[in-house]
Amino acid sequence: MISSALRELGAKIDDRTARIGVIGLGYVGLPLAVELAAAGFEVVGFDIDSEKVQAIEAGNSYIGDVSSEELRSAREANRLRATTDFDELHDVQIVNVCVPTPLTKTRDPDVSFMAHAVEEIRKRLHPGELIILGSTTYPGTTRELFVPVLEETGLKVGKDFSLAFAPERIDPGNTRFKVKDVPKVVGGESPICTELACKVFGTVFETTVPVSSTQAAEMVKLLENTFRAINIGLANEVALMCERLDLDVWEVIEAAATKPYGFMKFLPGPGLGGHCIPVDPSYLSWRMKSLNFSARFIELATEINSSMPAHVADRVADLLNDAQRAVNGARVLVLGVAYKSDVNDLRESPALDVISILAGKGAQVSYHDPFVAECEIEGTLYKGVELSDQALAESDLVVILTDHSGVDYGRVIDRANRVFDTRNATAGVPDPAGKVVKL
Repeated sequence: MISSALRELGAKIDDRTARIGVIGLGYVGLPLAVELAAAGFEVVGFDIDSEKVQAIEAGNSYIGDVSSEELRSAREANRLRATTDFDELHDVQIVNVCVPTPLTKTRDPDVSFMAHAVEEIRKRLHPGELIILGSTTYPGTTRELFVPVLEETGLKVGKDFSLAFAPERIDPGNTRFKVKDVPKVVGGESPICTELACKVFGTVFETTVPVSSTQAAEMVKLLENTFRAINIGLANEVALMCERLDLDVWEVIEAAATKPYGFMKFLPGPGLGGHCIPVDPSYLSWRMKSLNFSARFIELATEINSSMPAHVADRVADLLNDAQRAVNGARVLVLGVAYKSDVNDLRESPALDVISILAGKGAQVSYHDPFVAECEIEGTLYKGVELSDQALAESDLVVILTDHSGVDYGRVIDRANRVFDTRNATAGVPDPAGKVVKL
């Protein structure tokens, strides 16, 4: 039988008297917290990083998709605050878990952040509470990790408290699809769990998509990003083929994309970046290995995508060799270190791998990125340089690794000695001297 406290939560969601906690205030948690506050809830953000907490309390956003104005608005309305004190979980009725889910060096799932979060929740779990996991993970995590720990309290899922999985689908820097515009997939451990989680997210998202279980919702997220990783892997392999065939891969892809059905355009590049696409397929592959199933498509795509930074570094060496320059001592200017255009996100960025490889071969590597002032690569601190005429002219090779829209690529081509474009950022830009070589 469902407890009265659990049934009462629905009414508290409807009248916005339910207090919501968000554990993990990064690229996923902070945008969600701000949206829930805008929907009328009182939201408390939890994070072990005191600097993030201080920034939120001061109304200063460190996430590109959340403006400081939005953050200050939520703060001034007394609908959002942040803390490192997990004892405040005693006073919330809904908890969203948005902690990192990285891979270990052996590409196994690192669930330590989730394990820490669920333990903090367990210590303070009370009847009628709704727990929602949003961190990307392998199918079965919610049931196998969260349920046993939370039921140690004597409370039962679906009866005394609710538990659901609702994957994040954030695309950093996407100005067309904001957080609330993307349908929210929700799977609960029981019908009441799904119902209550959908009710919460229905206050923010235009559409909620209930599925039959937490495992189904976990699988949805992995399918989405595995689909992208595999198709990007195909695009990267086609790029390698076109190089051998002396064809322009960008011309081939653009022509294929004119077909109005049966083809979806994916682009090659220097490798995969961001938290999701390079990581999520490995979560699924790892899970299937435990069931004695080999995810061959995933493993092949991972192999191809992971090899691209080294391939780019090899191409750089070849281009320098063409100019009778050795990699050792060559001045290489990298344009863009963020993993995608017009964001400051360095997570899993292939540019960092390319720079590391080139520096390891003795190249004098510098970088320009309008969104990243400095970054640490293999223990070395790099500071961005101004994209001056002098910096372009003094470089033996300019390598475009991230296609930021604010860069004047015409000036880059005009001032540089030679340009290696891995993103097709110079498409349509005049190159009368034939300085540009593309991936």
